[in-house]
Amino acid sequence: MDANDEDSGARRGTGAFEPSKPPEQPGPPEHSRPSEKPRLPEPPLLPRQPGASEQSRPGERPYTPEGAGPSGAHALPEPGAPADPDGAGASGEASDGGRALAAPRVGVAALSPRYQVGAAVALAVVAVAACVHLLMVFLSLAPANTVTKQHGKAVEDWVYPEFEQNWKLFAPNPLQQNIGVQVRAELRTNDGGVRTTGWTDLSAQDGAAIKGNPVPSHTQQNELRRAWDFFVATHTGDNRPVALRGALSEQYLRRIVVMRLYRDTPAAAGGVIQRVQVRSATTNVQPPEWSRERVSDKPVYRQLPWWSVTAEEAAGGVR
Repeated sequence: MDANDEDSGARRGTGAFEPSKPPEQPGPPEHSRPSEKPRLPEPPLLPRQPGASEQSRPGERPYTPEGAGPSGAHALPEPGAPADPDGAGASGEASDGGRALAAPRVGVAALSPRYQVGAAVALAVVAVAACVHLLMVFLSLAPANTVTKQHGKAVEDWVYPEFEQNWKLFAPNPLQQNIGVQVRAELRTNDGGVRTTGWTDLSAQDGAAIKGNPVPSHTQQNELRRAWDFFVATHTGDNRPVALRGALSEQYLRRIVVMRLYRDTPAAAGGVIQRVQVRSATTNVQPPEWSRERVSDKPVYRQLPWWSVTAEEAAGGVR
């Protein structure tokens, strides 16, 4: 081979022999060289469709509604921040467009300071009144003591008659007698004469109205009975009042019997009641047949003096 041949690996002026190099091939473009990763075109932004998953696809930006910035109501939490489903921050306040909203106040706290003071005063007055009432009722039921001896009049004025308590149902020795209240009247007839009626058993009338009635009225059960108990408690055995309330008990009982005579007793018809007289008939409750106890079955009467009827009561003003 000639030393001057193009394909020869010999160089001129040197005696060494060099092998020939292969022809240089055209290389790949710069953007696809093996040492670098190819760059893909950035995908366009797509709006989030309803019902789509909350997680974005790789390379997809989360959809942000128009007008909602980083501090808006639709701003996404920072990475690593705890979730707050109620929209409240660490201070317990909700945010609206970057502005903190205080939690709404309820109850008395929602009132203005002026009305808060008024509500506090009203509650204090109610609490004091309730405590005083409970104390008065307790003193009226408690055995005689130093307080009731010194302030018994004030306790009675507070309790009676609206808040009177009757504990006879729980007494260790309940009543074993039947007490009937009876009344008779002196009438001035239409022809100018005077006539006295017979005894009318008002308690028997109440008993007949209650018997067989599943829902008897309160007046039929207690009005006459409580009026007689009130009279007995404020009078001695010879019918003399023992307290200032004795006159009140007489007036209360008299007005009830006059009203009942005009309303329920035919004997009072045809005249005007001038005077009334009340008595009680007390009969012992008979023991059972198997008992050896024997008690009298004859009634014992307690007869009160005649009471004059006022003009208002005589004209039927208590009906």
